[in-house]
Amino acid sequence: MATVELRFSALPEHVRTARLVAAAVARRAGVDEAVLDEVRLAVGEACTRAVGLHQAGGISAPVKVLLIEEEKQFSIEVGDEAPHAVPGERAGAGSGDLDSEAEEDEMGLAVISGLVDDVEVSAGEHGGSIKMTWPTTPPPTILA
Repeated sequence: MATVELRFSALPEHVRTARLVAAAVARRAGVDEAVLDEVRLAVGEACTRAVGLHQAGGISAPVKVLLIEEEKQFSIEVGDEAPHAVPGERAGAGSGDLDSEAEEDEMGLAVISGLVDDVEVSAGEHGGSIKMTWPTTPPPTILA
């Protein structure tokens, strides 16, 4: 299992770099060329979400992206360190800002779910992550 770890300051201008790195590593791992645009878009959405959570929460820690190549699959995990409310326990419920942030968050997750068949979202008081997985095809065997 080969893993590439990328950490970047929670600034929007670094999301593009994360997208480019993710696409390059996915290509090398054997993700189908036809799916690479979806990889780029999903990683961009997940990283943008993490950057937004860090900026909204005043968190200076970097956003973490793990690119994991395993047998027959390639995964990307985007992690943030923003505390996430447990569903049903929203502090300050009824606040317009919180409602719009929650809607934006749900919209981003919906976009990711539409792009990636295998998505796992986890969140807690110490941060959250989005893990996205794509199948890979082994390189062709050349017979001599």
